[in-house]
Amino acid sequence: MSNTVRAILEAKGRDVVTAGPQTTVSEAAVILSKKKIGAIVIVGMENKISGIFTERDVVHAIAKLGAGCLEQSVATLMTSKVYRCNDGTTVNELMELMTSRRFRHVPVEANGKLAGIISIGDVVKTRIAEVEREAEEIKAYIAG
Repeated sequence: MSNTVRAILEAKGRDVVTAGPQTTVSEAAVILSKKKIGAIVIVGMENKISGIFTERDVVHAIAKLGAGCLEQSVATLMTSKVYRCNDGTTVNELMELMTSRRFRHVPVEANGKLAGIISIGDVVKTRIAEVEREAEEIKAYIAG
């Protein structure tokens, strides 16, 4: 198995929970809770990424604006400068980006459109599988 975004998406699928920019913070919070996810990709016309709205964004909005923020649109509170990756991005590149920027979710883009999402959990799971495979190869080499 290759250590790229493409391989992760082939294993987990390319489904992404999305919402439009008019979605309220309250509606977004319900989606995050019901789907048991940490981020919603905000898409505009033609499935183009316009932002990302995360659990952290909910907390920051409430801390900054109080309960009144719940009726505001996510467009006013989302992260609009979204870092993206593509199918060819490696797991190591993702780990570096997620660690240095403190991201837990990175949307995957292909031809300017949303093509998937990678979470820190996906990266950790992939890296653990790589380490386990390497350990088995070393054991087989030593035994042989």
